[in-house]
Amino acid sequence: MVSLKVQKRLSAKVLKCGKGRVWLDPNETSDIVQANSRRQIEKLVKDGYIIRRPKNSVSRFRWRKVLVAKRKGRHTGHGKRKGASEARMPSKELWVRRIRVLRRLLKKFREAKKLDKYSYHKMYLECKGNVYKNKRTLMEHIHKEKGIRAREKELQDQLEAKKMKSIAKREKLAKKETKRREKERAERGSTTTKKADTKKKSKK
Repeated sequence: MVSLKVQKRLSAKVLKCGKGRVWLDPNETSDIVQANSRRQIEKLVKDGYIIRRPKNSVSRFRWRKVLVAKRKGRHTGHGKRKGASEARMPSKELWVRRIRVLRRLLKKFREAKKLDKYSYHKMYLECKGNVYKNKRTLMEHIHKEKGIRAREKELQDQLEAKKMKSIAKREKLAKKETKRREKERAERGSTTTKKADTKKKSKK
């Protein structure tokens, strides 16, 4: 077996690591033995005959495995908990998360013109007052409000249409009445003129 002690030492210097991390290709020992300068070692590194091994680190496999289990709810019993529930997950953090979700939804609806500024402001204050438990309840409330508004508008339109119809009917009747009165007046006028003519004839 050929000694590659010098080559290993030079490789460690060139690769800037310890001798333990230097890997020399066992199939290319004849070429590596002949290298006795830094330049030759650099060439071998470039060719891939000498490699710097990666650092040995603590494996994350077991940690990832436990994390997957924790997401399923394992290893989270009373014996695994350290710290009070408020310290582990502060109620303020939960509140901030929830209020941000609700405000984001309101903003989105307002920008999409699904909410007017009055409804937006009203619901914004209701969110602040802890009226809505989550996003779903807020959306249900918005749709309910929209339904009520639509019904009110429909009723308003119906009343308006009824009003206009009755006004039109009244105007029609008034016109009819005026025509009838004019006709009566005209008839009365003609009868009076006829009477006057007959009187004049009788006097003659």
